[in-house]
Amino acid sequence: MLLLSFGGPEGPQDVRPFLENVTRGRGVPPERLDEVAEHYLHFGGVSPINRLNRDIIAAVEAELAAQGRKLPVYFGNRNWHPMIEDTVAQMADDGVRRALVFATSAWGGYSGCKQYHEDIARARAAVGERAPELVKLRQFFDHPLFVEATADAVREAFAELEPGQRERARLVFTAHSIPLKADALEGPDGRGQWYSRQVAEAARLVAEAVGVDGYDVVWQSRSGPPQVPWLEPDVCDHLADLHGRGVPAVVISPIGFVSDHLEVIWDLDNEARDKAAELGMGFVRAATVGPDPRFAKLVVELVAEHIDEIRPRKLSPMLAAGCTLNGEPCAPGCC
Repeated sequence: MLLLSFGGPEGPQDVRPFLENVTRGRGVPPERLDEVAEHYLHFGGVSPINRLNRDIIAAVEAELAAQGRKLPVYFGNRNWHPMIEDTVAQMADDGVRRALVFATSAWGGYSGCKQYHEDIARARAAVGERAPELVKLRQFFDHPLFVEATADAVREAFAELEPGQRERARLVFTAHSIPLKADALEGPDGRGQWYSRQVAEAARLVAEAVGVDGYDVVWQSRSGPPQVPWLEPDVCDHLADLHGRGVPAVVISPIGFVSDHLEVIWDLDNEARDKAAELGMGFVRAATVGPDPRFAKLVVELVAEHIDEIRPRKLSPMLAAGCTLNGEPCAPGCC
């Protein structure tokens, strides 16, 4: 098995090369890269994402062992070391002929799914004929274990609020914003807004599990040119709007993110928290699902869908594409 992720710098010298890898060909202004670089340097130039992914791998290995599955787990990234090309070369050297690929994104859309297929195809091309077959596991935004773990994190966050705030607090789900044009691409069901519809469906499922009727889905971490429209509202703008409507406190659930990497700890734990403090609002950020033991069980269950041909568990009728060979597209029009 290959865990495939985004990647992140692990030292100050890595920050600018990493950001240039991420934004290559996207027209992001240099001053925006300078701004984001300062976010990383605020934490010593180290993103927690690689460490958190290694923690997930350790948990998955333990769960595989507990279930009696002898399946080695490799680690590769799109944008920083260990790069997927190097990892797939190592897999070939180790004699791996076929592997399942778990991408650390629950979602469809280009960056969350299709680009991982491109990563797979690029790595196999770099390795050549020795490259193993690689099958990407499906999207898991509506898997019961994902929803249950997220819902429990939301409940725990509400419990941290003062009793007087708890009853009137607003639940706000966040995910990474993308350009409106990208979100409008046709999905495998023939309709657009594939990514944002999946986020909205996951939020609905979690809110229903928690028993909350009133909630919002907002966006964060925009990085593109200012003239290009992206998904809105931004989380900080939304906090100001809630404050104007008399909402005394918020619980923020970063449903779009598996782990507490930089977009979570900077954009939410720093910028959004500071905005709430400025407005005099109570603020609690719910945990991400990666460290929850159920997340490793989820990954192994996705593996079992292939090895044992078990029926996928889903809580919505929306398609969850991704089970394709060697980076080929899932279906016409997908992503």
